[in-house]
Amino acid sequence: MAATDFRDYYGILGVSKGASADEIKRAYRKLARQYHPDMNPGNKTAEARFKEVSEAYEVLSDTEKRQKYDQFGQYWKQAGSWPGGGGAGQPDFGGFDFGQYRNFDDFINELLGRFSTTPGGGRSYGPGPGGFGVDDAFGGRTSTSGADLESNFALSLSEAFHGVQKRLSVGNEVIDVRIPAGAKPGSKIRIRGKGQPSPYGGSRGDLYLKIEIRPHAFFKFDGDNLTCDVPIAPDEAVLGAAIEVPTPDGMVTVNVPSGVRSGQSLRLRGKGWVTPKGDRSDLLAKVVIIPPKDISATERELYEKIRANRTTDPRQDLRQVKL
Repeated sequence: MAATDFRDYYGILGVSKGASADEIKRAYRKLARQYHPDMNPGNKTAEARFKEVSEAYEVLSDTEKRQKYDQFGQYWKQAGSWPGGGGAGQPDFGGFDFGQYRNFDDFINELLGRFSTTPGGGRSYGPGPGGFGVDDAFGGRTSTSGADLESNFALSLSEAFHGVQKRLSVGNEVIDVRIPAGAKPGSKIRIRGKGQPSPYGGSRGDLYLKIEIRPHAFFKFDGDNLTCDVPIAPDEAVLGAAIEVPTPDGMVTVNVPSGVRSGQSLRLRGKGWVTPKGDRSDLLAKVVIIPPKDISATERELYEKIRANRTTDPRQDLRQVKL
């Protein structure tokens, strides 16, 4: 790792080097809540910040990792992977100035000479056919963590809207997962440490649950908003009416203006989906004028009178249409 790659984990969490474990935990929880992808959908900057905060907490919350980080600084991972596994055979670098080297490769070259990995995973000292093989041996450029996993996770619209706790099997484990209110299709829930085990003895990867929402008979998504089709009768379209419309919270009364056209949407503000900020988007109720199929004799008589006395022609402009 080059010196310019150094990450000040204490600075990232905004705590002092002498901070207690509780202070580190409180700082992490505050920042994780602020930058969590579920709270900032599509925000790559927040996602990168969340990963940075999580990485800092993973190191500083672990007593052994924190001790190595405090002792070796930016080279704590490589020092922890020294041949011998940290026992009596591991050199003591306490107080050593690593800053004189451009990166960890330079340090190892000077201390041991050329180092390479042998076929089959063994180690050999001295020049090797592939040059300097510190990547696999020390984890400087090869991650020692297990691979992340991703799995689709289907929810009903009600579960996604209100939030839900689900129990699922991950390999031989059974875990409880809390899905926050307002999960949207395509959003991901991160479960730390439930991915693939590390082949190098490091930490497990993470499991990402990609949210799928099963189709609903009435509500649909339109970006951040919800939409629905609301049928009205011809007389309601002509005269206007107060009608009841379903929302995720229950029925509400909506005023349909006179002269409304089929396909026109009525915006119900604050009656849509839960947003990352905790408020609500809008519900767009699209008007669909539905003529009756079966009408009484009285209704037919009245409709015939309307037709005979109608003063407008809805197809008047069509006479101007030409190729």
